[in-house]
Amino acid sequence: MEKVSPQQFHSAISNQCDNPTVDFINVCTPAEYKEKCIAGVRNVPLDALEAHLDEFMDKQRIYVHCQSGRRAAQAIEKLRALGVHADLVNVEGGLSAWDAAGLPTESRTTRMPIMRQVLLIAGSLVLIGTILGWFVNPAWLLLSAFVGAGLTFAGASGWCGMSFVLAKMPWNQ
Repeated sequence: MEKVSPQQFHSAISNQCDNPTVDFINVCTPAEYKEKCIAGVRNVPLDALEAHLDEFMDKQRIYVHCQSGRRAAQAIEKLRALGVHADLVNVEGGLSAWDAAGLPTESRTTRMPIMRQVLLIAGSLVLIGTILGWFVNPAWLLLSAFVGAGLTFAGASGWCGMSFVLAKMPWNQ
């Protein structure tokens, strides 16, 4: 799989944005895309690639990015398996590396970012579980333990189930 740096990706967008044989896609969820995106890059969520398959068939080169690069790699494998013959390019480090390089982004929403929603809900659940465990029944402490385990898994793996659930909520669409 070919990879490019955020700087090379920025240059490609600047130089090839009007080239109909080149495509630039972000495979994040629509909520993540609205939160922070790169001008000239369109959103085609990872779970919707098949629905857009005909759009990719006439492309010679497709740049794929996500938040960290992991979903972009999955998207590239999926596109290959679906028979897309274009050169598929993963942007190393995704939007996180793009931000670290100081390159410009834009936001298309005014709602609270998904990760802040996750932190707010997780913190509230831990607090509620602790209070109920102290005053009502110690079994409620399992709620706090469950949320803590989920946050630990998210930190270790880079995958947060709560963020994907929240991304599907009506206020994040």
